[in-house]
Amino acid sequence: MELAELVDLLGLPYYQHSQCLIYQGDCLDYMRRMPSEIIDLTVTSPPYNIGKAYEAPRPLDEYLVWCEDWIGEVHRLSTASGSFWLNLGYLAISDRAKAIPIPYLLWQRIPFFLIQEIVWQYGAGVAGRKFFSPRNEKFLWYVKNPEQYTFNLDDVRDPDVKYPNQKKNGKVKVNPIGKNPGDVWQFKKVTSGQNRASKERTPHPAQFPEEVIERIILASSNEGDLIFDPFIGSGTTAAVALRLQRRVIGFEIQSDYCAITAARLENVIRQAAAPHQQVLFAEG
Repeated sequence: MELAELVDLLGLPYYQHSQCLIYQGDCLDYMRRMPSEIIDLTVTSPPYNIGKAYEAPRPLDEYLVWCEDWIGEVHRLSTASGSFWLNLGYLAISDRAKAIPIPYLLWQRIPFFLIQEIVWQYGAGVAGRKFFSPRNEKFLWYVKNPEQYTFNLDDVRDPDVKYPNQKKNGKVKVNPIGKNPGDVWQFKKVTSGQNRASKERTPHPAQFPEEVIERIILASSNEGDLIFDPFIGSGTTAAVALRLQRRVIGFEIQSDYCAITAARLENVIRQAAAPHQQVLFAEG
């Protein structure tokens, strides 16, 4: 589906580029106005219902019904071969759990087929005194059809092979491109602070590193595919998708986060245009 057709259905976006649409507003309202089976890949991390500045906490039952509703819309919007990568953290349940993984509570409410859980290990975080210090987050990789989905392993192989020339029966055993990166990914968090802030840091308090999202998008989509993030936040999904020659649509309810995303996307567009401009200048 062409992005211009989505503009006809959804109205003028907060930010628009030939390959990208960002809307400010409630994602459910917008998703319900979109046609079915147009999204190739959804990558998102919704609010965890734990009282962060960017969310309004709901009673647990209401929160789970809300999750079921928006995930159901993602399923409807996904193509037959589409994938859904979900990052959800933990929440507390009074007298039952200090930190229960939210997907445990949603297990039977998600209509997608679960391929596997990916552990993102980031190596730094909260220091615990009466519990083991958390050092990872999880991504759940779902697909609509377990017999037909995109998986570009060669695009995400890890070149750091310990024995690259190892042979079996006279043939090199290891793929020359690299090894399968496995289901535990080691990427640093996006850090803040005057002297240690990551280069890609924005004012958003819960920002993913681009390296994590890049691996997901490369593995689960192809150039020209339509990537979706219903909770765009700081715009990492959109920025990476645009840089990797995908189209993207995203929703964000807060205007200040839309502004952050728009600024990041403008930077991606400028960087992509810079080499071409330099060539034209040299030729002129």
